Amino acid sequence: MTSATTIQNPILPGFNPDPSILRVEDDYYIATSTFEWFPGVQIHHSKDLIHWELVAHPLDRLSQLNMWGNPDSGGIWAPCLSYHEGTFYLVYTDVKRHHGACKDCHNYLVTSDDILGNWSEPIYLNSSGFDPSMFHDSDGRQWIVNMIWDHRPNKNLFGGILLQEYAASEQRLVGTPFSIFEGTPLGCTEAPHLYKHENFYYLMTAEGGTGRDHAITLARSKSITGPYKVHPQNPFVTSQGYPEAALKRAGHGSWVETPNGEWYVAHLCGRPIPYRGRCILGRETAIQKMVWREDGWPELASGGNRPELEVPAPAQSHHPTITMTNIPSRDDFESETLNIHFQTLRIPLEEDTLSLTERPGYLRLKGRESLGSLFHQALIARRQQAFCYTASTYLEFEPKSFQQMAGLVCYYNTSKFIYLYVSYDRETGKHLNIMVRDGSEMESYPIPSYIPIPPGEGIALRVAVNYDRLQFSYAQSGQTWKQIESELDATILSDEVGGEHCNFTGAFVGLCCQDLSGTRLPADFDYFEYQEA
Repeated sequence: MTSATTIQNPILPGFNPDPSILRVEDDYYIATSTFEWFPGVQIHHSKDLIHWELVAHPLDRLSQLNMWGNPDSGGIWAPCLSYHEGTFYLVYTDVKRHHGACKDCHNYLVTSDDILGNWSEPIYLNSSGFDPSMFHDSDGRQWIVNMIWDHRPNKNLFGGILLQEYAASEQRLVGTPFSIFEGTPLGCTEAPHLYKHENFYYLMTAEGGTGRDHAITLARSKSITGPYKVHPQNPFVTSQGYPEAALKRAGHGSWVETPNGEWYVAHLCGRPIPYRGRCILGRETAIQKMVWREDGWPELASGGNRPELEVPAPAQSHHPTITMTNIPSRDDFESETLNIHFQTLRIPLEEDTLSLTERPGYLRLKGRESLGSLFHQALIARRQQAFCYTASTYLEFEPKSFQQMAGLVCYYNTSKFIYLYVSYDRETGKHLNIMVRDGSEMESYPIPSYIPIPPGEGIALRVAVNYDRLQFSYAQSGQTWKQIESELDATILSDEVGGEHCNFTGAFVGLCCQDLSGTRLPADFDYFEYQEA
């Protein structure tokens, strides 16, 4: 149980990777990656580093972010949030291709005077690599650092860290890029963040890859352009070498100072399902307290470099009343806008696909492309944020073709999903079925026969996830919940399945509708309920 003096990790459970933490006066913010999910970038807010609330998605229109056709785990990588002289700055990568030797990754900057407000149109920065970060120096100059991707044979793909000046008056990078850090033997040097503390510039990077060997590396220099000397006890934070650590995959971090002069480092982590080793919740965000040594290097306050589940909270000069909006357990679709916890895939869904007004009190999804599409899916979903949960809905849908489907989906990406859906077949009529794709090339259908549904009747659908087990249920008019006999493997919705491709997101649960005939047949959902056990 979290107390007023203890932070319980992870602070952002479920798919919330690559944290960029920032304090402005008494407010803390963390920006995290969203990859192919739209709108782009999640920003959480806190007053005490204990309680966090999702407050914004800054990239909320196509002119800022168009991921039409982006691959799975493409899109928004590693945003960096900063603040300077009354303006918030957000830099980010939009990854268009990441398979093969070359990567197509474009880096942009948006700004706003209100973190909740209307963010600017994007300013293009460069495409030399990913994970850009902005640094505002004390002399008024601004700099961008990013890793450089080297596709050439017999070269290190992670080619080091580049530094280049940003001219705000010209809204572009200027001058010659400096290569300031080649990395350490850990390899896979990425996620640079620059800081200035006392007489040194500190360069924080992620190394070791985003799996079990992930780590945070620190280096420092008297000059911003280097040379940079690596922390003598590198890595600064890692789970590698600690098989007993509850938080695995620790790396990719950023740090923040409290108003009272305490220091914390936010970092990526993962929590595998016991005995299975798969992180169905994806990569999450945790935080550790750090202290400064006499030699000017930081270390974790707990000693060593292993991340901990429980961390001392910062001292409060006063005790604010923490008022956070809880994650809603039920949405009856009575608003004309989607709840902030819902996202769509790659693009926003307009009235020709999603409507909350055509039938008041219902979410109407008009059938679009298949769950394997990289373009236009009629799907909304929210993160799975606990190992055990239930989600349910009530669906009214009258398909006339086997090409028309709608229902409740547990989704990781286009090749990993578990789908309870209503469809139609000429021989059996309207029915309920399950479709599974487990990272392989083809879908499977695990129940032996269709479950018939009378024409004109709606049906309630429910999923219960208990760590690695997933169980669907349904309820027809006037009846109680009835389990479908097949218990399924929930761990296929994890990073570790389908390892031949990049897997960087996490499990979602939501609602969707397909019409492969192209007539856009609508499905109406009366509510969506999500309850963590």
